Amino acid sequence: MQKILILNGGMSYGESGGKLNLAFSEIIAQELEKLGKSVQTTYIAQGYEIKAEVAKWKDTDAVIWQMPGWWMGEPWIVKKYIDEVLYAEALGVLFSDDGRSRSDESKRYGSGGLCQGKAMMLSTTWNAPLYAFNEVGELFDGRGVDEVFAHFYKIHKFIGFSKFLPSFMANDVHKKPDFTKWEADLRAHVRGNFS
Repeated sequence: MQKILILNGGMSYGESGGKLNLAFSEIIAQELEKLGKSVQTTYIAQGYEIKAEVAKWKDTDAVIWQMPGWWMGEPWIVKKYIDEVLYAEALGVLFSDDGRSRSDESKRYGSGGLCQGKAMMLSTTWNAPLYAFNEVGELFDGRGVDEVFAHFYKIHKFIGFSKFLPSFMANDVHKKPDFTKWEADLRAHVRGNFS
């Protein structure tokens, strides 16, 4: 049975109550369970135990991140989670080192990951409209959400992840909310990537 870890990086902050990311995490879990997957979810804002999280990462086949886009990236609690979980406790479990060797220069930086074969999917919510990402001349200059999160993909590559599934993004979440459409699109996206 395929094992999936959902990491919910939503939180109550400012005008955001974290409810949309919570709902999306639950939708993702429902769809995966319908497909016969084993699902674990960590709600980062509720706290976590570092050793238990490292064990979840080691045991999973895929990690799905559900989070809002804040100031052109992940919320601070997501960065804190990464800094805490993918550090000392993960050494020797999720990665051996940075991959280099003083005695063998053919071993390259970023090749010490131990998570080969694992997959990652990013699902984000933004108040920014889709055109802000996809049109040249707009804020993200046609780069798309995956390039905005390029560093995030590199974190996973560093620890050995080799499969990067298409990302999901809900846009205009405050200015033009359309939960019915997002829910249908997200369910289809999950089925399309995990069936």
